[in-house]
Amino acid sequence: MNLQLLKDTAKLLFADNKGLLAMDESNGTCNKRFEKLGIPQTVEARRAYRELIVTTPGLGESIGGAILYDETIRQQKNDGTPLVKVLIEAGITPGIKVDTGAKELAGHPGEKVTEGLDGLRDRLAEYFQMGARFAKWRAVIAIGRGLPSWGCIEANAHALARYAALCQEEGLVPVVEPEVVMDGEHTLEECCEVTGEMLRTAFSELFAQRVVLEGMVLKPNMVLPGMSSSSQPTLDEVADATVNCFLRAVPAAVPAIAFLSGGQPAELASARLNAMNVRFKSRLPWALAFSFARAIQQPALEIWKGQDDNVSAAQQALYHRALCNRAARRGEYDAAMEKR
Repeated sequence: MNLQLLKDTAKLLFADNKGLLAMDESNGTCNKRFEKLGIPQTVEARRAYRELIVTTPGLGESIGGAILYDETIRQQKNDGTPLVKVLIEAGITPGIKVDTGAKELAGHPGEKVTEGLDGLRDRLAEYFQMGARFAKWRAVIAIGRGLPSWGCIEANAHALARYAALCQEEGLVPVVEPEVVMDGEHTLEECCEVTGEMLRTAFSELFAQRVVLEGMVLKPNMVLPGMSSSSQPTLDEVADATVNCFLRAVPAAVPAIAFLSGGQPAELASARLNAMNVRFKSRLPWALAFSFARAIQQPALEIWKGQDDNVSAAQQALYHRALCNRAARRGEYDAAMEKR
């Protein structure tokens, strides 16, 4: 293990108030989003869209790292330049999603466990040679009647820890993503309780697997009520609930917490991250950053619609959303930014 490399990479990802762009949607998920907008669900359309993203002028001003999918890390621009090279030249560190998806957890109806540990050591070595310097693994935790079970929490925490240990062995910073999903009617308080339990269990497993906390990144959900909940909190209530939950569960040695957007509207995700940094940034042991997918990409995708003539306008929208989230990291985001 090259501990200094891990620490340097983790620091580089979030230098200058930058964050991560998650562009690691599986081909199936990407195709579903294309279908809704009438975009052909083809290899070439996915390649063209990813080229649009990585060639966005100025993207490296706000994005320190980009999480790629297996197909993406092997793709090239139309002129033959590898997308990985384009990212590196833009000052963006390439990363890679390495789990193979959440599958039904045997004996636990309604719950899932993430798979992909088999053969992971060899895949990580290949990705490192291809230029990746960090990786991501997502666990999915649902809240419902009798859910989550202890078995589901423990199984996912153990898998996250084994993945993280393998990453560090190969020189890649593990992005550990235990996501408590927003589906359901649960309250803010219930999300806080489950998120805290998942985090404490995950870090217990990370310690057991001898993962070096200074060389990892946490990518969690914000503490939020379910999307079907009748009670929706203010920005400050979300900020207080989230940060206080994490202060009780996340060790100070972790360099950064990069929140996922989890289906939140783009502007709301930025505003919530901003509120956390306004209220807490000066007294936190870790950076509060972003690792957004749809909350950065969706406006650009809706403008592009698979048309070459729309590439420039789509890139401007992508650049704008990245810039807004960098401002939120500084605690300087304002809704007025959306009108510029």
